[in-house]
Amino acid sequence: MNEIKIQWHPGFVAAINLELAENRDDLIYEKEYNLNTKPLEIDLLVIKKDKDVQIANEIGRMFKGHNILEYRSPEDRMDIDSFYKAGAYASLYKPYGETVDERKADDITVSLVREAKPDGLFRYFREHKVEVSNPYPGIYYVLDGVLFFTQVIVTRELNGKSHGWLKSLSDKLKKQEMEALLKRARSLSGKLDRELADAVLEVSVKANREIVEELKGDEAMCQALLEIMEPEISQIVRQVTEKERREKEEAVRQMEREKEEAVRQMEREKEEAAKKEAEESAIKMIKMKKFTIKEIAECVPRLSMDEIRKFAAEQA
Repeated sequence: MNEIKIQWHPGFVAAINLELAENRDDLIYEKEYNLNTKPLEIDLLVIKKDKDVQIANEIGRMFKGHNILEYRSPEDRMDIDSFYKAGAYASLYKPYGETVDERKADDITVSLVREAKPDGLFRYFREHKVEVSNPYPGIYYVLDGVLFFTQVIVTRELNGKSHGWLKSLSDKLKKQEMEALLKRARSLSGKLDRELADAVLEVSVKANREIVEELKGDEAMCQALLEIMEPEISQIVRQVTEKERREKEEAVRQMEREKEEAVRQMEREKEEAAKKEAEESAIKMIKMKKFTIKEIAECVPRLSMDEIRKFAAEQA
């Protein structure tokens, strides 16, 4: 178990975007789509701008106008309750169109995505005679017992060349798979594609630290990793630099505050000493009984006449 909490879902959203890059202009992505009120929240909603457009990638071959994707990380279970929950999300999503039956049931699909095949879920299908087809490696269509077109995607079984982004969302990558991922990411030129690849890489690197440590010995791979992660590294450097700058400024301000306080303290002590000296002088003059209150006040201006009268009363 990794000690660092890995945020898998941003990597999943980025991987789906990269997988469907060929049809990017045809799709709208709504991550963590809110169903009425939280915590009912779809992991990813993909809307086709034109329902007649055919998605090139196999994972989107079944897509209709509105496509709900629920992702389970390698640490999460996918069981029959997860299956029905995804279907329930689709049922809740359908009636929230602007008009009655605007979102047609046959225009909505549900995709459940997980790295490992959920054996318990497929056992349930067999026991309850739910027909399932397997048109492509790692992609299973659920043909009955559902209200909406539904597929289960097992990323571990997907073809690595066609679906490298989704397959990389794993904590069990092999060295050659990590190398292939780095090369694939390095080959991207578009700003958006590189940013999406960075999101996938961030997950894969955190989940496969031992493999990354091995790659550090490979100069070419290490350089590729540094280049790909350069924006993140630059951000960290900027954050550290900004933190150091703020700490230095705060240290200077603290020194100035301490210096000002020291000056004020010296002035207070000096004032207290002068006041004490004035009091002693006034008391001496009172004891001599040769001066009036007014005369003492003129000689000792630091004291008010009321203060001198008080001392005189105490000496009487």
